[in-house]
Amino acid sequence: MSESDIAPLRGEGRTVGRITGLYGELLSEFLGTFVLIAFGDGVVAMAVAALPGSGRTAGPTVIFQAAGDWLLITWGWAMAVAFAVWVAGGVSGAHLNPAVTLAFAVRRRFAWPKVLPYMAAQVVGAFAGAALVFLVYHNAIDAFNLAAKTPRSGGQALATYSIFATFPSSFFHGGLAGPLIDQIVGTAFLLIFVVAVIDVRNTAVQSNLAPLAIGLAVAAIGMSYGANAGYAINPARDFGPRLFAYVAGWGKVALPGTYSHAGFAFSNYFWIPIVGPLIGGVVGVLIYDLFIGDVLHARLKKTEDVSGPVPESRLPEESESGV
Repeated sequence: MSESDIAPLRGEGRTVGRITGLYGELLSEFLGTFVLIAFGDGVVAMAVAALPGSGRTAGPTVIFQAAGDWLLITWGWAMAVAFAVWVAGGVSGAHLNPAVTLAFAVRRRFAWPKVLPYMAAQVVGAFAGAALVFLVYHNAIDAFNLAAKTPRSGGQALATYSIFATFPSSFFHGGLAGPLIDQIVGTAFLLIFVVAVIDVRNTAVQSNLAPLAIGLAVAAIGMSYGANAGYAINPARDFGPRLFAYVAGWGKVALPGTYSHAGFAFSNYFWIPIVGPLIGGVVGVLIYDLFIGDVLHARLKKTEDVSGPVPESRLPEESESGV
């Protein structure tokens, strides 16, 4: 059976015409971001709560004893990104990240009227993905909190909160400048890699392997820069699950992002994984164009004697994948 033989669930009425436009793209962004968080936050739930609670670690609250724990998370997020892009890429381009959407609007002719709707769909999808993770893992989460004596409502359940959203490392001593720089740098690299992967003027990935390459880019960022602040590098990935964690009872550690215990403290952190990635995404796409994109453009214009812009990708909107 070919895909053309599958009858659409909505039939062939007026609704089908409506979903060919922005509405359909928003459905795609919602589902893609939902998949991203369901598997990204899911792997953190495995590492933090499910494996310790199932007796597969040295104790019910033993996590992150070795680098392998971190590698589990970075590879899990890589696969989450790859499959999320494969799911949504054919409809919306699978931005799945407000930083990608903003950067593409600035430099890749993505329509500005679509920016806020895309961002909203991404945040809602991330919220729903976090809700699914909680539905599946709430028993493990509650068991961990009970063993660690850190009830959700007490403002000290940082470990289980980390399943959903990010926080800065203790060596920043509560300062916000370091985490902000970290998020700008990490997201700048993400956009450099994403644009390089989809740029057919460059050594673009072929055979629909771009989603896997983008997942590997996220893994690389996590392995090299992740411990500083959890490598959110995506405002929707952080804020949607953060908002869910607040609703689910984690309180101030989720919003406004305030924690203080045993010499480790930070406050009002929630805006860092929003503002940092938005800045970093634009910085990254500008760096790519300044150092690589403009060179490729000039070479093609010289060798092919063409006028006007040289297309960066075969399908300018459909191939604008990101996370």
